[in-house]
Amino acid sequence: MLSVEEARARILGAIGVVGVETVSVSGSWFRVLAAPVVARLTQPPTDVSAMDGFAVRAADAAEGARLRVVGAAPAGRPYDGMLKWGEAVRLFTGSVMPAGADTVVLQEDATVEAEIVVVNQAARQGQHVRRQGQDFAAGDTLLSPGRRLSARDVGLAAAANHPWLTVHRRPRVAILATGDEIHLPGDVLRPGGIVSSNTHVLASMVRAVGADPSVLPVAGDSVAAIRDAALSAAGADILVTTGGASVGAHDLVQAGLAERGFTLDFWKIAMRPGKPMIFGNLQGMPVLGLPGNPVSAFVCALIFLVPALRRLSGLTHVELETERAVLGADLRANDRRADFLRARLGRGPAGELLATPFERQDSALQTVLAEAGALIHRPPHAPALAAGASVPIIRLDGFDF
Repeated sequence: MLSVEEARARILGAIGVVGVETVSVSGSWFRVLAAPVVARLTQPPTDVSAMDGFAVRAADAAEGARLRVVGAAPAGRPYDGMLKWGEAVRLFTGSVMPAGADTVVLQEDATVEAEIVVVNQAARQGQHVRRQGQDFAAGDTLLSPGRRLSARDVGLAAAANHPWLTVHRRPRVAILATGDEIHLPGDVLRPGGIVSSNTHVLASMVRAVGADPSVLPVAGDSVAAIRDAALSAAGADILVTTGGASVGAHDLVQAGLAERGFTLDFWKIAMRPGKPMIFGNLQGMPVLGLPGNPVSAFVCALIFLVPALRRLSGLTHVELETERAVLGADLRANDRRADFLRARLGRGPAGELLATPFERQDSALQTVLAEAGALIHRPPHAPALAAGASVPIIRLDGFDF
């Protein structure tokens, strides 16, 4: 059996990056940037007022000074004269600073008497002025490739005068459930039948990481059914199967795909849940064969599929984020397999992050999975731990699935 780390490295080593496309800046949210965003202008383009008030010369703005208001400069309509000694110009937030002015007196620090403004509080030179290029200058690289664009990034790109951005296209993911017992939600169940949940979980996870899922029709337990279903995955960047990955008489994913040219890279990982996982290649398309048990499928998708989709998407950072938490219950020593224990998250008496493993860890318990806030990661042969120990966790509440 492969270790989790080696399996993940082999998967990521076999995954390329999808191509690029041009999209409108308004449609670029959550896409992965494929070309740098370089500022096409300087921001602010000139000195502007940061507040509503009066443009003055600092040398004129002593407490009690009386200055003549010679004009106004609303945002977008600059004052076109030169400010002289003893003069002031009415400004608003974003107004261009008039020539000759170096300071803004806040409107609440002044009193207006007809065409005279009285300075009630002495102004410091340069106060409340946003200098030209204070945010960025033309030619500055603002965003680098490999970054997933947040709403803030989109705003920055728009402010830099980019109507279009070059991004990686969304990876296409084909999802195939296998098994004669599988029924769709709402179907009348035959004796021994179960409702398919894995495809819905996987499709949601795929969307949450910025890829496009395509759920294929369920393939029955026959080599021919799985072989024919593989044709429907044409054009996908990765095929994800669920079920049929073990060694039973009806576990036929490898055999069915082999008839379409599938080559196996590895099978079986030293982890719990999720040992019987397949990875290989189908005529140039990576194939990830997940177990059929719902929790096993979810954990394997989180540990292996999510980083793979990040790599496909063009992200620079693909590994899962981990952090430390205080263990909320005793744990016995681990065996040769890495363990991913579902756990509740809470806060201890001192406000510390507390991860308490559920007593029931069966890989079919979706109620426990839905309630879990994290997975406690225990490496192979980890020693017994008492409550209060520090443990690494993968937070589930940080994802949108």
